[in-house]
Amino acid sequence: MYGWIWRHLPGNAWVRAGISLVMVLAVVYILFQYVFPWAEPLLPFNNVTVDNGAAAAHHGVAAVR
Repeated sequence: MYGWIWRHLPGNAWVRAGISLVMVLAVVYILFQYVFPWAEPLLPFNNVTVDNGAAAAHHGVAAVR
């Protein structure tokens, strides 16, 4: 797929490299500005359970406060 994109870009190797860099930066921008914020509420990373240190005290580890 990348070879197909490279062959269809205009210009010499330096121009193609510049266009490729701009395309990659555009994809990263779109991901960080639109896709990741949209997907964040759908991911389970915010479902964290925190206990009061009873498990740490049970295993002989001092609870840090």
